[in-house]
Amino acid sequence: MTAETPAATAIDRFVTQIGAQVAAYLDACVHCGQCAEACHFYEVSGDPRHTPAYKLVPLARAYRRHKAPFARLKRTLGLAPAELEEADLREWQDLIYDTCTMCGRCTMVCPMGIDIASLVGLQRRGFAAAGIGPEDLFEVAENSRIKGSPLGATPKVLAERIEWLSDEHEVEIPLDKAQADVLLTVSSIETMKYPQSIVAMARLLNHAGENWTLSSKGYEATNFGVLSGKSDVAKLMLTKIVEAAESVGAKLVVIPECGHAYGALRWTGATMMGRPLPFQVMHITEYLAKLKREGRLKLKPMAKSVTYHDPCQISRRGGATEEARFLLSDFAQDFREMAPTGNANWCCGGGGGVAAIASATELRRKVFEIKMQQVADTGAESMVSACANCRQTLDDGKAHYEWDREIDSLVEIIADHLVEA
Repeated sequence: MTAETPAATAIDRFVTQIGAQVAAYLDACVHCGQCAEACHFYEVSGDPRHTPAYKLVPLARAYRRHKAPFARLKRTLGLAPAELEEADLREWQDLIYDTCTMCGRCTMVCPMGIDIASLVGLQRRGFAAAGIGPEDLFEVAENSRIKGSPLGATPKVLAERIEWLSDEHEVEIPLDKAQADVLLTVSSIETMKYPQSIVAMARLLNHAGENWTLSSKGYEATNFGVLSGKSDVAKLMLTKIVEAAESVGAKLVVIPECGHAYGALRWTGATMMGRPLPFQVMHITEYLAKLKREGRLKLKPMAKSVTYHDPCQISRRGGATEEARFLLSDFAQDFREMAPTGNANWCCGGGGGVAAIASATELRRKVFEIKMQQVADTGAESMVSACANCRQTLDDGKAHYEWDREIDSLVEIIADHLVEA
């Protein structure tokens, strides 16, 4: 095998990334299968290939052949696993990309504490380096590199959208202020599909009296570099936000209703940048909860019955599970928890870039049946969430099944119920 083959490239990337923690994870699996019933794809398919631990086979094989204790001796004696071939990688492609949202529900139930979600992300970096993965997902990642946004929301498009939204809704939306305490970021889904969310965030920041801005130098929170496994794109997108925040002297960067964008900057940003971030990072729900605790956010009561869908990367993976519920308390007079809820809530099925992969559509829509049943069990009129990618996925399921419930943005309903001073 030459170093130029896709398999060799993937193996090299796998082995390079396997440190002590990853090795401990790979050695710890006892093949108990508990992760299977935690996976929404396994839940709706019953296919044993969708067992989360099984998705780690390529990485585990590379580890045992090249880096595990006595790996060299085992290779010499013919006791090591066979070398990965390109056919093996292509066989696992749909398991790594189409049938894993990296939601972390399997991680939560693993008795050995194996972070399966992070290992799938690690594998994606190997697959991407080898050029093996869904072309449509790779394409939106390249859009980010070339156009600054996965959906083509270039700085020019952003400026035009901001001007239109500001005029249409009579709200001040500052762009490219020289100095600001708060840098607001947006997701391309909001910019192109749910622009009312940008209006809502602007109203809330203005209501709080913040000195804030959007920046055409770094506005796109969505990071398809992270989702696709293209590490260079991931760092490029993060660098733009970090440098934009530093250029305006921001003390706080607010992530919009986007789950993975929150984790990318809040929990891995400093690692990717190789230095501490000189500002605080908050998801918009964390920021609004802070305003409410400080008495700076007062809301009119909302009568309709609502339930809350937890975005995986904000709640289970992000640690901000209670912030949305604190925001909904008091003003949502008929709030009903779905079951399971909070950190155990089921994924929407479209995270981890899955919503952008056409070949995953059929199974992803089957996952929506879980969510429909959860909401039906509560009897709530509306399902509220705080992630535009979840919202897009849920809206697609709603249209496909002609579902009769409402799907709302948490930020938008809060803005709609503001008590103006």
